[in-house]
Amino acid sequence: MSTRPNAIVPAPIAQLPWKLMFLLFCLAGFGGVVLYSAAGGSFMPWAAPHLVRFLVALGLAIGISRFSPDFWKKVTFPIYGAVLAMLVLVELLGQIGGGSQRWLNLGIITLQPSELMKPTIVLAVALFFDRLPPSKLYTIDAIWPPLVLMGFPSALVLLQPDLGTTITIIAGGVVVAFMAGLPMRLFVGAGAAIAVIAPLAYFFVLEDYQRGRVTTFLDPAADPLGAGYHISQSKIAIGSGGLWGKGFLNGTQSHLDYLPEGHTDFVFATMAEEWGLMGGLAILIGFALLFSWGFRVALRANTRYGKLVAAGLTTTIFFYVAINLMMVMGLAPVVGIPLPFLSHGGSSMLTIMICIGLIMAVDRKPGRRGGAFG
Repeated sequence: MSTRPNAIVPAPIAQLPWKLMFLLFCLAGFGGVVLYSAAGGSFMPWAAPHLVRFLVALGLAIGISRFSPDFWKKVTFPIYGAVLAMLVLVELLGQIGGGSQRWLNLGIITLQPSELMKPTIVLAVALFFDRLPPSKLYTIDAIWPPLVLMGFPSALVLLQPDLGTTITIIAGGVVVAFMAGLPMRLFVGAGAAIAVIAPLAYFFVLEDYQRGRVTTFLDPAADPLGAGYHISQSKIAIGSGGLWGKGFLNGTQSHLDYLPEGHTDFVFATMAEEWGLMGGLAILIGFALLFSWGFRVALRANTRYGKLVAAGLTTTIFFYVAINLMMVMGLAPVVGIPLPFLSHGGSSMLTIMICIGLIMAVDRKPGRRGGAFG
């Protein structure tokens, strides 16, 4: 007698990539454990909202995955226009917090539109190159439209000011352009131009606090109780964890409030103090599996648009992880990039799960059942 699991389990549920779901639950669940400890052994104010946001965002990701890439191609530019309009509204009506004007208060939620622009710019640039005739790939017509698509939102986000998000938006678009086949000389030339412009930008473009972050990154010991405090305390927390950590709820840097922002930007340091090198490796392995899945989706996508979207969105998530980890270990300036699935924050969780939902949409094929890592 043959078994027919689809007769018991509804097809939409059976076809979900359950290996991927399990990985996401592990990452977000571990994040909830770390935030529980960061609050001194309490689900409030961080762990419980974190887990609820994850479940809601996961439902959104699954919903996004039910729509085909053709649907997302049709709505890409309307979505781009809507998010761009929200960035303009931020400048006019935005809520100010921590010295920056980045949020829109929508009543039931407070939204950071710049976060939504990260996956949106990938969709927009990917759609442009999908429509671009191959014969124009090496002409000026392949260069200026992506620059315009990236330039407007980047300028608006830089005004907030939010240098970290600006860099991530530009990087997402540039990665898609690179994978689309633009000549390497363009990227080499752009890199050389940035190297020349960077010193001028340091003195004439960056805000005082942004210049302070750069100088602190270069020499955090010069002001260990001032500008260098975050990085110094983060290094102490990570180093004091050793191989196995101090144990759950036994962290001192975070519990005694030596480590600022231990539930958001520096959550990895909070985790490393209690779980040590082994906890850090577990997180890195989890992210490596997630990136591997995303790039495999890009490789097996049967359309140019699908390949660019999957690879671009996977790279966007990678930028979150790489910049945050480099930041908390003193390998990059502090730019306020959260760590996916571990940091407390609704807008970043929403963005990451939108990225995953869109990658799932590219990967979804009729009859596929849970082959997330296949």
